[in-house]
Amino acid sequence: MTILRIATRKSPLALWQTEHVADRLRVAHPGLVVELVPLSTRGDEILDRSLAAIGGKGLFLKELEIAMQRGEADCAVHSLKDVPMELEPGFALPAILTRADHADAFVSNRFDNIDALPQGARVGTSSLRRQAQLRALCPDLQLLDLRGNVNTRLAKLDAGDYDAIVLACAGLQRLGFDARIRARLDAPAWLPAPAQGAIAIECRSDDPHVQALCAALDDADTRACVSAERAMNRALHGSCHVPVAALAQRDGERLRLAGLVGSAADGRVVRAQGEGDAPDALGVDVAKQLLAQGARALIDQCA
Repeated sequence: MTILRIATRKSPLALWQTEHVADRLRVAHPGLVVELVPLSTRGDEILDRSLAAIGGKGLFLKELEIAMQRGEADCAVHSLKDVPMELEPGFALPAILTRADHADAFVSNRFDNIDALPQGARVGTSSLRRQAQLRALCPDLQLLDLRGNVNTRLAKLDAGDYDAIVLACAGLQRLGFDARIRARLDAPAWLPAPAQGAIAIECRSDDPHVQALCAALDDADTRACVSAERAMNRALHGSCHVPVAALAQRDGERLRLAGLVGSAADGRVVRAQGEGDAPDALGVDVAKQLLAQGARALIDQCA
């Protein structure tokens, strides 16, 4: 009997995603026993400061990677948008599952969309990328930090702390909160985080058996698209400190990539797009276009 132990964060969304992966693995490998190893991460525990202030999205991975190094877990499941552009040495991503809805969601109990918000409306998001695009669309909004899991953020909205909040459509849909989505924020006007909506499996690079088990869930089209987005972000040296957005979509045999770098302080944004059939080269090309248009000044502003 083969047992596969999957490390996961304890949030409802993380557990949903890990159960989804576990179910898919059981179908792909009849007889495989899959066990969850729930862990708490610093990113989950520190909620009074932004991710940028406490060290970045990699805080969601560290404890899970330590568990794999210690032999307490065989692999881990992540939202790929939370995975740093460069993995820690000794780790690999053998599977990137078919992407769910990539878009952001406008969520409000009083207003139908961003355009309906009154001057000075309180909008909750700690994402610099979302703040930059909100500032570009509506400079007079009052943008407030919002941390915590999906349920916590919705509860804060319902308590009247905010007039609206911005979340990922995929997270809401996975938890059964589809009805809370008042409007989808989508391309070309609005771009998501690189790899938003995609789930990835991480394991040790020296464990070919686990890599082979997980690779059965890999989706080639999704991997190509998110690879282009992550290559763009990598070339820009982007992180959660920098408002970077990207969306790649397949168009026949080619990929089309749209990218954005913005300023959460004043709403300035630069945009670029390109197409090609090599994901990494396409990402680098769009990053070069953004830099040529002045993205470096916006990135340095966040340093």
